Amino acid sequence: MKFAVIVFPGSNCDHDAYYALNKILGVDVDFVWHKESSLQSADAILIPGGFSYGDYLRTGAIAKYSPIMKEVIDNANKGCPVIGICNGFQILIEAGLLPGALIRNINTKFISKTISLDVVTEKSIFTQNLKKNQIISMPIAHGEGNYQADDDTLKELQDNDCIAFKYSDQFGHNLNGSVDSIAGILNKQKNVLGMMPHPERACEKILGSNDGIGIFKSMIN
Repeated sequence: MKFAVIVFPGSNCDHDAYYALNKILGVDVDFVWHKESSLQSADAILIPGGFSYGDYLRTGAIAKYSPIMKEVIDNANKGCPVIGICNGFQILIEAGLLPGALIRNINTKFISKTISLDVVTEKSIFTQNLKKNQIISMPIAHGEGNYQADDDTLKELQDNDCIAFKYSDQFGHNLNGSVDSIAGILNKQKNVLGMMPHPERACEKILGSNDGIGIFKSMIN
């Protein structure tokens, strides 16, 4: 399996993603610069965290116009697995691959903290190695991770089993104000995942948790 890790000016988790996929899991990974127009026959796509274009205008708003995004959208619509993490989640929403919006955290501050997540569904290529209601741990690091959606969109996500992860209410970790404590969502076809927490930063015990590796192993399997 071959991953493409998209790199925008301002990406800062691209090498973390590369390390987790290539050095820990042993899969082929290529960095793909945002100005390129080919995904180099990738089997899966990862859009990493960071501050694409310095978060000017609105997070992800400029990145969606990068040339490579046409290929990302085309491949996603053909069923290619796409995971967007933190800023990558913001870009996927701006590109129209996922519904809703990500706005400023409810406390208006940047939050960097290890949190707990509830696995809401195991019926996706990203969560099939996890268990429904399993509690996993990984870091968040964002200023605009407050997921919001109108009532109809929220109901559609719930009805189609498209909520992948929630901030675990058991430990009071919905720090950003997201509606229904949502931390990650899927598209209807379940081949696109956007999530604010960072699984690539939770792939080795030395980092405090290796729970994130389950998401990447699910994709590989």
